[in-house]
Amino acid sequence: MKVSLAALILAVTYVWIAECAPPTCYSRVLELSKEIMDVLHKLHKHHRTKECAELLPKMFLDVHNSCVMPKLRDFLYVVENLPRPSCKARPRFIALQRKVRNLYTIINRVCYRELVYFTDDCEAIETGHNSPRYGEDRLQLLEEN
Repeated sequence: MKVSLAALILAVTYVWIAECAPPTCYSRVLELSKEIMDVLHKLHKHHRTKECAELLPKMFLDVHNSCVMPKLRDFLYVVENLPRPSCKARPRFIALQRKVRNLYTIINRVCYRELVYFTDDCEAIETGHNSPRYGEDRLQLLEEN
C-alpha cells in the first residue's frame, strides 16, 4: 500500500514537472503574436483608444509569412512615432509597443533561422486574406488537367 501511494505521488510530481517546461522559441513567438493581435483588437474596439488606433496600419500577424519582419519593423516605427502625444502615453499603446519590439527581437535574434516560412504573401499581413500561391511544378500540373 505504501509503495503504490509513493508511486502515485512520484507520477503526479513527474507530470507536474513535465508541464513546467520552458516554452520553446516557436511557442513563444506564436503566443506573443496572438497577444499582439488581441491588444490590437481591444484598441480598435475600446472607445478611449479607438481614435488613436485609427492611426495604426492594419496588420494580421502570421509568423509563417516571410514578410512578417519588415511589417513588424514598419509597425513599430508607426507606434513609436504616433503624431499625437496623448496616444503615445496611453498604457495600452506602450504595452503594444513593448510586445511588438519583443516579438521583433525574438524572431530576429533568438529564433534566428528556426522559424519556417510557408508563404511570402505580403498582402496577407495587411488584409488577413491568404491567396494561394502555386509553385511552378504545381502550376504545370494544374495546366495539364
